[in-house]
Amino acid sequence: MHVTMAGSRRGPALLLLAAVPPMLEMGALLGLGFFAAQPLAPQATAVWPYDSYHDLRWLLVYHNSWAMFLLGLVVAVAVRGVLSAGLTALAWPAELDRPSWRWLVLRNLEVAAIAILIISPWAAISVAFSAVALSWYLFASVVPMLVIAPFLQRAGVVQHWWRGLPSARLLGWSLLNFLVLTLASAVIVSVPGWSRILVAGLAGVVNGLLWRRTVRAAVQHEPAHWARVPVAPIAIVLTMVAAVGVPPLVGLAAGTRGAWTPPLVRYPLPDRVPYAVIVLAGFESSWDGQPPVDPRVERFSYAGIDGSGRPLPYRPEATHRSLDSSAALLAQQVEALHQRTGRPIALAGESEGALVIRTYLDKLAPGPVAAVMLYSPLIWPGRAYYPPPWHEGWGVVAGWELRGIAAVTNLVSEIDTGPDEPFIRSVIAEAPFYRNRILCPVPGVRIIAFLPLVGAAEAPPGEYTDVPVVEVPALHGGLLNRDDVYEQSIHFLAGEPVDQPLGGYEVVQRFSAAWQAPPLILDVNLIWAAGREGDPAMTGRICEAR
Repeated sequence: MHVTMAGSRRGPALLLLAAVPPMLEMGALLGLGFFAAQPLAPQATAVWPYDSYHDLRWLLVYHNSWAMFLLGLVVAVAVRGVLSAGLTALAWPAELDRPSWRWLVLRNLEVAAIAILIISPWAAISVAFSAVALSWYLFASVVPMLVIAPFLQRAGVVQHWWRGLPSARLLGWSLLNFLVLTLASAVIVSVPGWSRILVAGLAGVVNGLLWRRTVRAAVQHEPAHWARVPVAPIAIVLTMVAAVGVPPLVGLAAGTRGAWTPPLVRYPLPDRVPYAVIVLAGFESSWDGQPPVDPRVERFSYAGIDGSGRPLPYRPEATHRSLDSSAALLAQQVEALHQRTGRPIALAGESEGALVIRTYLDKLAPGPVAAVMLYSPLIWPGRAYYPPPWHEGWGVVAGWELRGIAAVTNLVSEIDTGPDEPFIRSVIAEAPFYRNRILCPVPGVRIIAFLPLVGAAEAPPGEYTDVPVVEVPALHGGLLNRDDVYEQSIHFLAGEPVDQPLGGYEVVQRFSAAWQAPPLILDVNLIWAAGREGDPAMTGRICEAR
């Protein structure tokens, strides 16, 4: 059966239906004081698959049992299917016959279920990003949305949506929706209080206009290229399989695998530097025991020190140890180097090495450490939780999904990794501290942080530092290898002024906020609730006690 409806009646109804859910979500988040999740609200009525990506990220973070997840999944599919059917019906071109309401509901329920299945690995990777705050995971989880969007936007509208390539118009409208959602999130965190509801509503109106355009582009699709080829299933399968390749690629891009000889290790320290320096490499780094050029400089060893107090060579697997155990090893090495040189100690750590330093300063007395340089430190890590294997708790399904991805990845990886290795579990267990205190002052210790500009995507909107920072136009990792950063580091070690040009860190923060998973509120998780730390996810402020 086909029905028709006057376009003049459909237009206002479409825009109203698209605007109300984002406004309601924003109102609820404002009422809860949940600052960090507010940029997600405009996605409540986005076109496929951004709407389902919104739903699944919420669900993977906010469930504490399998039963709760399955119930939430059924509700999410049902609500999304009916809402999308309504938006599709109202967006249907007035001059064309529209399928029956029953057909649209059934088809959009099917698409909602398919979208959840396709997106699930990438939403789980987004949760992994929230746990370790590594911008590479964020980029890896968002790019597939852009790839599959034009295919899924046809799925709720036409019969044989899986055949042929989507039109250029459909691709253009889906990219525009991504840009609109990105811009809306930036505006939301830039305007005060309750005016964010208005911004969410306006974003919803734009969503409605884009629903009209995408539906029209789908139903008036000109003859497709490769019309007999099942392009959509091929693209979807390749997209899902690609999730397996993300963890090793992220490790390769963000870590310091292979020979790592930054300038602090290659060059002798100038005489004006009063410190002995310990340099800490990042995740899955290794060291063959070759000492630095200057005897006042040492490589930190994740394997500890020998009987004479010298650092031992180590393999990449050694970096998987917990942060507490690495901090204990650092304390031993600090004391040994101090006794040998008689100098105050400066620490220079990149990525995981920066976390080891910050753990050491919190858990152990700084002792002879007087200066700290943090390179590519993880900003606001510990925003998600999943329990250890065979335990119930918040994010239990996300944890098992990440274990499944890791198990397949490890079949072809030289070094086994997984979401339960001690390093990651220590970040999750101590999330209140790492979320709140990474870039906070420590009495008696000079601290400076070198932040990669692109790494700002890993930081939710709000405060991110209370110590001096140098913004570097770079990706996460590798800052210690740059000569310009080395020169700035020497200035800092010598007590000289360090150039701190204002950059675009906060701008990148705001424009990436839409694509982060919502943080798990500290008070919700009993494992975290007894801590003394404030929650930046609620206040947008760091370095505060509860």
